[in-house]
Amino acid sequence: MTARRKGAPGAPGSTPRRSADTPGERRARTGWLAGAGAVLLLGPVAPALVPGGAASLLGGALYTALLYTVLMAAAPRLGPWTAGGTALAASWAVELFQASGLPADLGRHSLLGRLVLGTTFDLTDLLGYALGAAALVAVHQLARRRARPARRFDAPEGKPEGG
Repeated sequence: MTARRKGAPGAPGSTPRRSADTPGERRARTGWLAGAGAVLLLGPVAPALVPGGAASLLGGALYTALLYTVLMAAAPRLGPWTAGGTALAASWAVELFQASGLPADLGRHSLLGRLVLGTTFDLTDLLGYALGAAALVAVHQLARRRARPARRFDAPEGKPEGG
């Protein structure tokens, strides 16, 4: 009888290794990263194309959309509600952190800090973040539904075929 090394597949106390990304996951990551790039390109120009109050909401929505797309690129198996809730919570946390004044101090010394954390608390941004999360969740769910094969109900006894 041969002894198994600890950590070897099937050995007691070993943990299963996560399989490599599937081709579908790699495509999804690429698509989500492309989406993040599009949001980054839209960020500076889109708010200038809409009236003042809407610009603030659009800016907040785009911030949350960027977080959503980056999160999905990092973890393409996440569901839309999980990704949307996480992106929204992170956006709100950053906005509430701005109320402390610390991000404004950091922003005076760092362009990156100013871009990521912002500088000024604005209550209306919270609504913009929620709108952005809701829009991305809705679009993501719609895309998932369209990607699924259609279920047919012409099988005997009303049972769907193929699923």
